[in-house]
Parts: sequence; C-alpha cells; structure tokens
Amino acid sequence: MNSPTARHPGLAALEARLREDLAWLELPARSWVPPRTHEGRPVVSVAIIGGGMAGLAAAASLAHLGVDAVIFDQSPQGFEGPWATTARMETLRSPKQLTGPALGLPALTFRAWFEAQFGGEAWAALDKIPRLQWMDYLRWYREVLGLDVRNDHRITSIVPLDDGDGDGVVALSVSHAGRDSVVYARHVVLATGRDGLGGPSVPAFAKALPKRFWAHSSDEMDYGTLRGKRVGVIGAGASAMDSAATALEAGAASVDLLIRRADIPRVNKGKGAGNPGLTHGHAALPDAWKWRIRHYINVQQVPPPRGSTLRVSRHENARFNLGSPILDVTVAGNALHVRTPQGLFELDFLVFATGFNIDPASRPEFASFARHIRTWSDRYTPPAGDEDRELTDSPDLGPAFEFLEKTPGTCPGLARIHCFCAPATLSHGALSGDIPAVSDGAKRLSLALAAVLYREDIGHHYANLEAFEEPEVFGDEWTPAGPPTTSAVHPEPEPQR
Repeated sequence: MNSPTARHPGLAALEARLREDLAWLELPARSWVPPRTHEGRPVVSVAIIGGGMAGLAAAASLAHLGVDAVIFDQSPQGFEGPWATTARMETLRSPKQLTGPALGLPALTFRAWFEAQFGGEAWAALDKIPRLQWMDYLRWYREVLGLDVRNDHRITSIVPLDDGDGDGVVALSVSHAGRDSVVYARHVVLATGRDGLGGPSVPAFAKALPKRFWAHSSDEMDYGTLRGKRVGVIGAGASAMDSAATALEAGAASVDLLIRRADIPRVNKGKGAGNPGLTHGHAALPDAWKWRIRHYINVQQVPPPRGSTLRVSRHENARFNLGSPILDVTVAGNALHVRTPQGLFELDFLVFATGFNIDPASRPEFASFARHIRTWSDRYTPPAGDEDRELTDSPDLGPAFEFLEKTPGTCPGLARIHCFCAPATLSHGALSGDIPAVSDGAKRLSLALAAVLYREDIGHHYANLEAFEEPEVFGDEWTPAGPPTTSAVHPEPEPQR
C-alpha cells in the first residue's frame, strides 16, 4: 500500500532530487546477469526472503549493481518486519541521525524524508524516531526505489539443487493465496531478522505450561486481553520494558518484572565499540578476537533504554524485582504460582522477554540443509569460562555471508544460501539487521554476490568480450603517409674509427 505520507507535496521535490542523484551516479547499473532457465522456467538471480529493513537494503544495493532481486515476504504489504506488528517501543533506540539503509545517498535518509514533510525545526526538536513513523519511511523507501516485493508469500521449503558444475539453483516452495508453487533462484538471501535461524527462546518450564498462561515478547498478541490481570515479565532488556509498559497501558492490574540479575545493566558496551574500524575490520579479525568481543558484549548485556524504563516506572503498579530468577512455576487454578528467591508471586500471565535461539533444525523450511550448516562450534573452541551458547550455535559464514558445509561435499549448493540476519554477527559483525551499519552490510553482501555471479558466468562474459565489435574509431580520422621522399631520408652517420 502507499503510505499516506507519500502523498505529501514536500516529498515530490525530495524524490526529484533522489532521481537526479541516482542519475549523476549512473545508478542503477544496467542489467548484466544473463537470464537462465531451469526445467523450462525462469530463474531469479537473487531471491531475498524477508522484506524488512535488511531485505530492502540488500535488494536496493543489488539493483544499484545491475543484479535483479525479488523479495518474498509473508506479511501483508506495508507490514514487513516487526515495526507495525510485534515491536512495542514508542520510539527507536538508535540515535535519529544514523543513516540506516540509505546506502550513502543523502536524499534516501530518514532525515531527508522527515524534513521534506515537517521541516528543519521539527527535525531539531525530534528526540528519537517514533516507531510507526520509521515504518512509514520504510514503506516510502520501497516505493521510491521501485523494489520488487511479493507480499503474502510464505516460503515453505528451501532446497539447494547443485551437481557441482556451477549451474546450480535453489528451489523455493512458495505458498500464496491458497496456492503452492516453486520458484528457482541462483542465490537466496535470508533477511529474516532476529529469529532468522530459529525462534523465540523460552525456558523448558514454560513449554510445560498451558499456552493460555504465557507468551513470548515477540508474539503477536492483543495486550488488551491483559486488562485487569496480574502480569509477570521475565527479563530486564528493552523488549521486557516495552512489553511491561504495553501491558500497563492496556490496563493490567499490576506488572512484576522478574529480573535474574541483582542490578540492571547501565552501559551499552556495544555502542561504545561502534566505529568504522569495527564495521569493516571485524570480519578479518582472528577467531579469538571475534569471540572475545561478542562474548564480552553478551556477558555485559545491553541495558534497556532510559526512556523505555521510565515508561514502565511511571506506573505505580509496576514493580522491579531484582535478584529474582525463576525457581519453578505451578498452575494453581486460574493463576500461576511463580517461586523465586525473593518469594512467591501469584500471577495471571507471564511474558518471556528472553530473546531468541539459533536452531535452523527447528524451522521446517530449512529441513533440507539445516544439519549440514557449519557452525562456530565446528570452527573454534573458546577458552574455559568463555563458553557462549549463542556464539557456539552461530553459523560459520563465508565472505558473501554464505553458509559453509560442516562436511565438504555433503550438501552441494549450500553456499547458494546466504545468511543476512542476526546470526551472522559473529562472522561479519553487526551488519545484517541493526540500523547503524545495515548499509555497509548490504553493500558487502551485494558486492560479493555480484562477484560470484560474474565468476559463475565467466564463459558467457568472455564470449561477449570476444563478440564485442563497437568501434571507437572508423579509419577516417587520419590520412596514411605515403613512401618517404629523398629529402626526408637522413643517411646513417658513418661509424667513427
């Protein structure tokens, strides 16, 4: 759908400026990837699964390089990613001036989009970007770049078909409007977000509870159903604060935050480490340094934003229970008895703000290749005391974000599937989903894919080189000189004796 803000007259001038900028940079490049067919059907050069921010940035960067890409997203148009569905923060956590998916184009930034409609004074007065306004910006981004996004398309299986001759494809089973079909692509990019290779992480005891008593913070749910209920939120990160505040604003009788730690983290270590050196240098670091950096950030944990925390604490019926890990939970009639070291909590509903796990085998669409993915547990053994489940389970990726085989030769074509989502962080750094460096990640991915596609088609490109016959000169630009005249001939000097 078209965003209502896309009709604002101030955007017309911005869009004209963007078209001019692209023309001056000769973007997008002309198409150069030769068309292919498989079993008589056309093959997409790059299929991207996920039309959120990362998927859009990847498709735009590929288009700039002259590579065709199609995005498949299971959500209705305009509701890709979490922003208008499962995200519950009032504003983004990132500073407003970060350029996000703009790919180095000033006219494509959120700031340009915002000022075109609301002016410079409004920008100066803005603290953080409202969450739903960011979604409006991404809708405009998709529209103004003319990206090919197929909404309401669910991918049910991904099967690499490759006999090692370089002509392999990936078969995507697609469900749309009650019908199933198969799409073939030379390469597939998984731009599937935080839970891109797994799903919500919840403790084992939660799975034993009736589902009417609990939800994960990433679940789509109507928080209005919590009105009048005693709610427990497990965790102290950003999503915990967002869930707690949403429950309180929906009329929950009370919200108890059950926080394992004795204190809430105060410093965002990852923010302090961010700089262009890390962005571009992480992938080339020795394994030990990659692990050390990401493990340290994980151990220190990311604190919740100040604004999100104040959004909770301004409610008198919100309680921050520190040093309260869950010991056990039992069902008592229509309530839950939650036992912690601080005492027993009687609650009506629990929200688990406990993050995500990396477990490709848990996703049916990955069944054909999940067991073949090489992970960091196959690559690196950390020092004693630095074990980290998230890092151990992370995929060990190649330079194009491609999966590598655990045992070479057992899954031909696996390298045609590229992980451009959160689990890529240990291999490539935080380039595949977070706002600060998503453009850098999209460019790295697209440049690497362009190189792979060129290499795969080198015979075709060499034939084009040989067949190229567009003359630069025509032979009428000069007059050939005739034989030299006598006066023009200078005799050889006599050799000296």
